[in-house]
Amino acid sequence: MSLVLNEEQTLLQSTARDFLLTNSPVDEFRKLRDSRDALGYSAELWQQIADLGWAGIIIPEQYGGLEFGFQGLAAIIEETGHTLLASPLISSSVLSASALVLGGNEKQKNDFLPQLANGSITLALALEDGNHHDPLGVTTSANPSDGGWLVNGRKVFVMDGHSADQLILVARTSGAAGESQGLSLFLVDAASAGITRTRTTMVDGRNAANIELENVAVGADQLLGTVDDGWTILEPVLDRGRIALAAELLGSAWEAFNRTVEYLKEREQFGVKIGSFQALQHRASIMYTELELSNSVVMHAASAVDDDPAGLPAIASLAKARMNDVSKLVTNEAVQMHGGIGVTDELDIGLFLKRSRVAMQLLGDSGYHKDRYATLNGY
Repeated sequence: MSLVLNEEQTLLQSTARDFLLTNSPVDEFRKLRDSRDALGYSAELWQQIADLGWAGIIIPEQYGGLEFGFQGLAAIIEETGHTLLASPLISSSVLSASALVLGGNEKQKNDFLPQLANGSITLALALEDGNHHDPLGVTTSANPSDGGWLVNGRKVFVMDGHSADQLILVARTSGAAGESQGLSLFLVDAASAGITRTRTTMVDGRNAANIELENVAVGADQLLGTVDDGWTILEPVLDRGRIALAAELLGSAWEAFNRTVEYLKEREQFGVKIGSFQALQHRASIMYTELELSNSVVMHAASAVDDDPAGLPAIASLAKARMNDVSKLVTNEAVQMHGGIGVTDELDIGLFLKRSRVAMQLLGDSGYHKDRYATLNGY
């Protein structure tokens, strides 16, 4: 377990910070949102990101990736939180890439990982059947047909699902909702017959999709891993995604905090800077303390992906639950300390609150992860 970035990881994070501040400041996110861009992110910027190696940072070198480790990727994702970068980095390069690395056969890896790493395709994980995170509650069915399967069901809240070239579908090949045994993962062309994708725009301006699946024919060669045993792949994939989201929330919370401190130094009331008010100083101190503690939790979680797979489920839930709560605290306080202007769209601070609220729900809210953490620890 490492709670300090090494020299290479520090350089990577610093380079990411400079790149994002130059090429993707918050103003660029506003332009995407206000123009209702059909893709939802800049294709040109995404190609630049891929050229930097970020899209393939956890992909083995033999498949065109950097194989740099998850802690380096988490450091980059933390920086994306500072500028509210809209990109398929988490949906494609964390969740989908992890599913292929952990569960794909050699042909699947050779066919898709190089393209994913160079930015020529994106993938999305189609998991949720209902409105709340419940990975074992999948009822989307995959029934045997002509040596393959026919998939029927509905997926919601699929991150970047409207624009992905390939979908990783989670379907039930046996068993009942709530059981881990019986889940299977399939790699499916998003343009396949029977797939209908409807784009949804969240309150934070990001993309998701609702996907209808009607008699979607899936071949035996499209199965990821072993039939009925998809959970052994899916669980670590989701934990990687949770840690990535925790890292993004950490970055955006730090940015909201720093912007608020600067505002406290500038805003005058009753002839003095409001930063001189002791009550506001106390509230800022609490935020700072919570954020510093969160640094250690997120870094521990990111290092666990590569160094402690057995302990990953608990630390992933700890990191996600903590950042859900800390992000909510910091963004609430940030908006309140900015006063009336804090709730207007004119000020960027509200954008951080909106992103926080959506990211808190993705891959499990605080209640889900506190319960999971307690269960994993025997309570």
